[in-house]
Amino acid sequence: MAELITIGEPLVVLASKDLNVGLIDSQNFCKQLGGAELNVLIGAARLGHSTDYISMVGEDPFGEYIIKEIAHHEVGNRYINRNSEHWTGFYLKELVDEGNPSTYYFRKGSAAAHMDKSVIDDIDFSDVKWAHLSGVFPAISLQARETYSYFVEKLTERGIHTTFDPNLRPTLWKDEETMRQVINFLAKSGEIVMPGIEEGRILTGLKQPEEIADYYLEQSNVTQAVIVKLGPAGAYVKTKSGESYQVKGFTVEKVVDTVGAGDGFALGVLTSLLEGQSMEEAVRRGCAIGALSVMTPGDNDGYPTREQLDAFII
Repeated sequence: MAELITIGEPLVVLASKDLNVGLIDSQNFCKQLGGAELNVLIGAARLGHSTDYISMVGEDPFGEYIIKEIAHHEVGNRYINRNSEHWTGFYLKELVDEGNPSTYYFRKGSAAAHMDKSVIDDIDFSDVKWAHLSGVFPAISLQARETYSYFVEKLTERGIHTTFDPNLRPTLWKDEETMRQVINFLAKSGEIVMPGIEEGRILTGLKQPEEIADYYLEQSNVTQAVIVKLGPAGAYVKTKSGESYQVKGFTVEKVVDTVGAGDGFALGVLTSLLEGQSMEEAVRRGCAIGALSVMTPGDNDGYPTREQLDAFII
């Protein structure tokens, strides 16, 4: 039984171990676990929360590695299916000592892209309190989008709380306009919607955090709060009742790798709410984990234990 659940595509990350030389000249790589939705569960499990992950991998070494690593991170893997006809997605990531690394994805036609609605019927939702929704999984194929929508239907039927992170991946979409239309439609199912400031500008054409928040609050009766992530400046929050405020970010000495920072923010918000904390406390934890994330090169290895989190926030 799990209190937090999500659906998504797990990826094997082949990360360069050669600092600042680029992927063309790198000779040494290490294998890691990635995937936006999975990152959230890894961090939540690290903080002691029960989780379940819905996905599909190929019957190949990468797929078996993913299942093994997910179990190692104590994330629930009982809803990970195997597909003998399609392969497991992966991506290449360069190693840099500051800023955003170059990444190259190999995921089109993957096993997860062929996951159908039948997998949702096998899920036990009885103990689920929150579901995390992301714009990545419905972008990988039309079939994935249909499965995602069916998953949301089941969550709605059971009154399960939801967060939605747009997690824009333009290269996965036919064009930017399609991306905007679909992501904004999917956001209507999020009780809490969490766009980054640049994502909000792309999706709505609006520039100010309050304008972006109003857009999502006004388009859906489901959405009760919008959190606009502002990077180092923290986050802006506005609720359906009209309450609004900004939570300050945390100072970091050096930004090593921004991959996984948004997922870290989401897991901070979710775990805090699961523990009965206020929205402001939840956003503060989200900012803290996002800051911890950018100080390490891995997608999720910067996510803290309970002791590390408490020490950082204090």
